[in-house]
Amino acid sequence: MFGKKKAAAAADGTGKDVAALVLRATLGPMLFAHGYNKVAGPGGLKGTTGWFEALGLKPAEVHAKMAAGTEMAAGVGLTLGIANPLPAAATVGLMSVAARTDHRGKGYFVFKGGWEYCAVVGGAAVALAGLGNGKYSVDRLFGRQSSGVKPALVAAGLGVANAALLLKLCYKPEEKPDEKPDETV
Repeated sequence: MFGKKKAAAAADGTGKDVAALVLRATLGPMLFAHGYNKVAGPGGLKGTTGWFEALGLKPAEVHAKMAAGTEMAAGVGLTLGIANPLPAAATVGLMSVAARTDHRGKGYFVFKGGWEYCAVVGGAAVALAGLGNGKYSVDRLFGRQSSGVKPALVAAGLGVANAALLLKLCYKPEEKPDEKPDETV
């Protein structure tokens, strides 16, 4: 009986390690590609800066560079499995800012410009923080393993808190004429 329990426990651990690897190999490169596109895509950094200016992020050039750098760094960190839960927290922060600035008021579905994509990516990052990077990671090479509720809460809390601070200090969208309060009443 003990042999079956031990084999089941080993298989469960391997399953979690493979799941973490697959999740990291999916999220990490995608984030890196999004960050790289902000710098080297068709519009380059200048186009990203214009987009961020239109969103109301001030100063737009700083935020364009910061978003691109954070996406690329978080992408590398997730892919290699380094410093859990920090890359996941960065991902949550990025997705929280994107949901508030670019996807707000457009409904849920991403094909209508909604916040669906941000929720899925942010949620997957929190799940990965809770799952841990697994044995196929740089963290494992250095004997650093972090998983469970605490890293998941750190990723979610740190990401949302940093996004809220950034938005409070730097998000200054222009009011549209129909959004101004009616002063004739």
